Amino acid sequence: MRLPLLLAAAASAIAPASAALQFLGVSESVAEFGTAVPGTWGVDFYFPNEATISTLISQGFNLFRVPFMMERMAVGSITADFQNGAYFKNYSTIINYITNAGAYAVIDPHNYGRYDGNIIESTSDFGTFWTNLATPFKSNSKVIFDTNNEYHDMDQTLVLNLNQAAINAIRGVGATSQYIFAEGNSYTGAWTWNTTNTNLVALTDSSNKLIYEMHQYLDSDGSGTSATCVDSTIGVDRVIGATEWLKANNKKGVLGEFAGGPNSVCYSAVQGLLNHLSQNSDVWVGASYWAAGPWWGTTTWSSFEPTTGISYQYYDSLLTQYKP
Repeated sequence: MRLPLLLAAAASAIAPASAALQFLGVSESVAEFGTAVPGTWGVDFYFPNEATISTLISQGFNLFRVPFMMERMAVGSITADFQNGAYFKNYSTIINYITNAGAYAVIDPHNYGRYDGNIIESTSDFGTFWTNLATPFKSNSKVIFDTNNEYHDMDQTLVLNLNQAAINAIRGVGATSQYIFAEGNSYTGAWTWNTTNTNLVALTDSSNKLIYEMHQYLDSDGSGTSATCVDSTIGVDRVIGATEWLKANNKKGVLGEFAGGPNSVCYSAVQGLLNHLSQNSDVWVGASYWAAGPWWGTTTWSSFEPTTGISYQYYDSLLTQYKP
């Protein structure tokens, strides 16, 4: 789907309010696909395509969030050692490809605060998992550690403590140069952050490189399952409260997931959202689109996989206006 000519002309005439974002990114979603554990490579899951990542890097994208399934990494137990496993080796190959190309790779356990379907209750076990995961990357300053994807329906103090356990474990292995992305409860939504995740202000990081990762979709329920956006200003409307929270608490944030349908209303909403983040780059460091990946179908409206993805064809020329 190509951007309509009239809309494309309007886009080129409206430059971003500021080109001050540190990160412009895309999630590379495929290693977490399916439910089989450990699953079979090429059947249940796959790994991102180096060639399409290279295409995005050449266009100015410098952040790639790479989800994975914890149960495939640490098989049988969250505390299991996995550095010699095939899944980890294939995953680390992609991470190293991204960072060797000069971009940042976000290591993303895409587990919603759960392991084997159960809420992770043990901060000690969670810390062990992160000790095992951070150790191989402790000298790679281009790696970013994302504590866990979209905690939800969990005790709020537990979410705080799990995040802190991850931070402590990462720093404890000597990984002191990397950013850490901490996610919140309620699917880490920006629109509810200042009412749901206020206690996360208490998180501490000895390296002072902590960034709060929020997600925000623009459909009626904020799930990102519909290509229909509420209206043309919903992008800004849903993150203003989070912006105010970041400013009031002297914190940094990143929009780790967002997307818009291939239509003019969503286009305006996404453009307004990105302008807002740029205008407030004192607290927002960047944004990452959901999602690229080689297994998204050709009819998936949110696919950002070059060069055939619907969102790639519709939004690439807009997003690259915000490249660092």
